[in-house]
Amino acid sequence: MNPAVPRSNNSAATLLVIAVLLLVAFLCHLGIGSSAWISPITVARELFRGPAEVETPGNVHFIVWSLRLPRGLTCVFVGGTLGLVGSAFQAQLRNPLSDPYVIGVPSGAAVGGALALLMGWGAETGFGKPICGFIGGMIALLMVLSLARRKGAIAKESLILSGVVVGSFLSSVLMMVLLAAGQDTNQILRWLLGDVQNVPWPNVWLVGISLALGSLVMFTQARRLNALAFGEATARHLGVDVNRLVAIVLGTGTAMTAVTVGVVGVIGFLGLVSPHIARRVVGVDWRWSLPGSMLVGGLLLICADIISQRGLSTLFHQPGLEPPVGIVTAFVGAPVLLYLLKHKG
Repeated sequence: MNPAVPRSNNSAATLLVIAVLLLVAFLCHLGIGSSAWISPITVARELFRGPAEVETPGNVHFIVWSLRLPRGLTCVFVGGTLGLVGSAFQAQLRNPLSDPYVIGVPSGAAVGGALALLMGWGAETGFGKPICGFIGGMIALLMVLSLARRKGAIAKESLILSGVVVGSFLSSVLMMVLLAAGQDTNQILRWLLGDVQNVPWPNVWLVGISLALGSLVMFTQARRLNALAFGEATARHLGVDVNRLVAIVLGTGTAMTAVTVGVVGVIGFLGLVSPHIARRVVGVDWRWSLPGSMLVGGLLLICADIISQRGLSTLFHQPGLEPPVGIVTAFVGAPVLLYLLKHKG
C-alpha cells in the first residue's frame, strides 16, 4: 500500500456527499422493491409514521415497514461492515487485494451457519445462524493465527497463506456437511450466495450493533494504520505496538465479518472494491478512507440489491427473477475491480 497522505480539505465534504447518495439510494430501494412502486414521498411519510402496533398485510405501511425496511437496513449494515473491514484489512496487511474474507473467515462462518440451518438451531429466534456463524468464524481465525505465528510474531505473508489453506479446508468441510445432510440444500445454497431477503428484525439489529461497535474500534486505530502505511519499522519508531494493532484489527474485523456471513451469507467483491473507490474520492488517509469505505460499501450493496430485485427481471422479461445479491456483486464487482487496478494512480 502507498503511504498515507492526509487530504482533509475536501474529505469531509466528500463523505457528506456519499452519505447523501446513500440516503437517496436507500429511499429509492424502499420505493422500488421487487414489485409495486411506491413514491419517495409516500415512503418518507410511512417512515415518519413509525411502526404500527397491528399491521395489515398488503397495505403500504406493511410493505414499507415489514418487508422493505428490514431488507434495506440489512444492505446498509452489511455493505458498511464489509467495506469498513476490507479497508482496515488492506491497511493492516498493506495489500490492496485483501478483503474481509482473506483469512478464511467466511468458510468457518459458513460451516457454522450451515450446521445451524440443517439442525434447526435457533429457528424460533433467528439467532441460530449468526451465533453459529460467529463461532465458526472465530474458530477459523484461531486456526489461521496458530498456523501463521512464527517466533511469537505474525508475518502478513504467512497470515494470508494460512488463510487460504484454512479457507480451502473449511470449504471442503462445508461440502461434506451438505452432502452428508441428505436434505434439500437449496435454502442453504441461496444463503451461501448472499441472501438479504426475509432477514428478521433481531438479525438486522444484530448486524447494526456489530457495525456500530466495530466501527468505533476501527476508527480509533486510524492514526496507527496511517503510521503502519510507512512500514512496520517506522510505525514502531512512532510508538505503535504493531502486534497489538494486528490483534485488534484482525479480531474486530473477523468478528464483524463472521456476524454478517452468519446472517446473509457470503457477498463477494464488495469488501475488495469499496476501499479502492473510497481511496479514490477521499484519499488514502485512513481517518477518512475507513468511514468512506463504510459508506461506499453500504451504497454499493443497496444499488446491487435494486438490480437483484428489479433489474434482471426487467432485462430478461421474467417477473420474479431475483438472484441472491452476492451473484450481482460478483458479476459487477469483478470488472470494476479490474478497471480500478488497471487505472490506479
